[in-house]
Formats: sequence, C-alpha cells, structure tokens
Amino acid sequence: MADEFRFPPSLFAFLEALEANNERAWFNDNKHRYESEVRAPALAFIEAMATPLARIAPQFRASARRSGGSLMRVYRDTRFARDKTPYKTNVGIQFRHNQGKDVHAPGFYVHLDPRECFLGVGIWHPAPPALARIREFIADNPAAWRRARDARDFAARFHLAGDSLRRAPRGYPADHPLLEDLKRKDFIAIEELTREQVLAPDFLARTAGSFRTARPFMRYLCASLDVPY
Repeated sequence: MADEFRFPPSLFAFLEALEANNERAWFNDNKHRYESEVRAPALAFIEAMATPLARIAPQFRASARRSGGSLMRVYRDTRFARDKTPYKTNVGIQFRHNQGKDVHAPGFYVHLDPRECFLGVGIWHPAPPALARIREFIADNPAAWRRARDARDFAARFHLAGDSLRRAPRGYPADHPLLEDLKRKDFIAIEELTREQVLAPDFLARTAGSFRTARPFMRYLCASLDVPY
C-alpha cells in the first residue's frame, strides 16, 4: 500500500549534521548513519514509487539501484566549483525518462533538504538542440501549451520555475504572446513542501497524486522532443 512508506525524521537530522560537518573524516565516521538513515529509506521510497509511477508515466523509471539509479549521488563534483565541500546536504531523486541519459532529460524529481523540500517535474537545463525544439513546439502549438501549463489541478499545486533569458530568444519577436515562456531556459514546475508533509505517512501517495496532475505538462514536453510519454 502507498501509505505504508514513511521517511524517518532521522533523515533530516543526518542532513543537518552533515551540513555542519561537511568533511570527509566526519562522513567516513558516520557513513553507517548515512546508509541507514538516508540511503536505505530513499531507496525504499524509490522502490515503492515504481508501481504508481508505471501507471502515471510508463516511460519513466524508478530505479532503486544503489548506484546509477534514481537516487542521486551524495558526492559533489567539485572539480570546477568554488565550493569545495565534498558532500551534498540534500536527497535528490529523479525518475528519468527511459531515453534520458542524465539529469537534463525529462523527469519527475523529489528534493529533500533541511532548508527546503519540493517536488519537480519537467526538464532542467536542456541542451541547446532540445531547448530549441521545445521553444519551436510552443510557438507552433500555443493553445496546447496553454492547456498543459494552466490545467486546473496542475496549476493548483505547481508553479513554473527556473532560469530565463533577459530578452527574446533569437528568431522570436519581442511582442510574441508567449514571450515569457519562450524565454525560459528551464521548463520545470515546482511544488513546495513542508518537512511535516515529507515525514507524513501519506507522502508517497501525495507525491504520486502530484505527479499525476503533471501528466499534461509532461506529455507536452515529451511530444516537443518526439519521445513517447
């Protein structure tokens, strides 16, 4: 049953402790806590989401593998970053499209952080060819875009977010009726959550319900990229 899963409060306690002690020696000494308080429940959540996700979006996968699956790595890539702290202090879970190779593919996302929690849907930082295709599809299919973007249940939970250009993208007039959407560099929508909602026994069912309302939005993005939903 969807309501049998529950995240433990210790997940946030560990992430807060990691934020205060973001160094390799501390993490190595407390890796057993990460395994039991963060990774294990996150993988259990992913496994439990597999069945509802298959009904909501059959081309998207819930992979509970310890490495290379839906759970994002705790280790940060610091090679080109000013911030050299070695570990992420959040849990990131992406249910990616079967044809997607990385986080820049269409996906459903769960973000758990002591400072903020949210659900996300859409495509973050699409590569330039994909971004151009999405913009062209919106320009060619404006009515369908408005229906997907403004669907009542979807708009009641989610709001569009992400980065945008300051000016109209090349090839589009500055007075285009959908200019603000065409300027987007990310096509993502966010639903903010409280920690209490994340820790509630119905969180998995709530997540599935939110993702269900996003189907028109996700179908539109998949169609724009010519991949099946």
